[in-house]
Amino acid sequence: MNPLIFREPKIRLMEAVVNQAETQLGQLCSLLAAYTRRTAKLRDKADLLVHQLGEFANTEDHELRTGMRILAEDLAMLQDYRQAQVERLETRVVNPLKAYGDIVKNKRADLKKFTADHNRDLKVLQKLDRTRMKNPSDRQSIAEANALIATTNVNRNIRQLEETFSNFQLQKLQDIKRIFMDFITIEMLFHAKALEVYSNTFQLLKDIDVDKDLETFRAKIQVHDDILDSHTMQASILMTSSGLSTVPRYPSPSSLRQPLDYPKQTTPISIRQSQRRLHRQEEVYEDDDEDDDDEEEEEEKELQQEEEEKTKESYAVRYTRMKRQKP
Repeated sequence: MNPLIFREPKIRLMEAVVNQAETQLGQLCSLLAAYTRRTAKLRDKADLLVHQLGEFANTEDHELRTGMRILAEDLAMLQDYRQAQVERLETRVVNPLKAYGDIVKNKRADLKKFTADHNRDLKVLQKLDRTRMKNPSDRQSIAEANALIATTNVNRNIRQLEETFSNFQLQKLQDIKRIFMDFITIEMLFHAKALEVYSNTFQLLKDIDVDKDLETFRAKIQVHDDILDSHTMQASILMTSSGLSTVPRYPSPSSLRQPLDYPKQTTPISIRQSQRRLHRQEEVYEDDDEDDDDEEEEEEKELQQEEEEKTKESYAVRYTRMKRQKP
């Protein structure tokens, strides 16, 4: 068995290294790119939150408005740090991993070229073995010379391939170490800034005096209550001064027991007179500039109307009595 055949496991190992690098680094690149995009989306949502906090702050009183504006400003400042985080992730993490796609392709091409040269040299050696079996002296010397050349080429190519893949493995280890160290550094920088900003914001929010805003709100409500109270007191004063408390809601029992033929029944008329006097007193309170002469004329007219009503009522009573006396 030719010793070159024992080098085939090394070639298979190199192929496995290339395949694993392509698969694993490709998945890492995809996940970290998705992580960066999600961070950018979080930055966009935080910008919307900052805008909404500003609108909400404009609708509140001084203490809460000041706190919400400070919170919005700190969140906006933090999104600037998040933007720097996104840019650093793209530059120092995603792009170096993405570059390994081309590196792996180049290593795969080198391995394919070496495999072709190796197979060609193996064929030369197999031909040498067949020549030795025939045992011609001149052909054997020529074949051995060709086999020596082929063996030398294979050894040189294998050394070059081993050196190439050793450098590839070294570069991969160093790059992975550096990429994830940069990833952790970027995250620590952002979270350190976030902790600093959030600590200050938390203390400012803690110092918000809720009682002041509550007092302001209660003062706004009490303004309307005072107006209602003033209207209520004015109405009660008018009712007291007009003497509504002395006017009965219903006729007294004694007035109900009066006979029908009593010519001077005055209960309904007195009630109407009291109501008219009440009405006139209310008009006096509403309009102080009313002419006194007009009031006297109106009172005289009302008294005349009342006397006419009394006369009509007495006539009606007499007519009723006469009808009853007839057999």
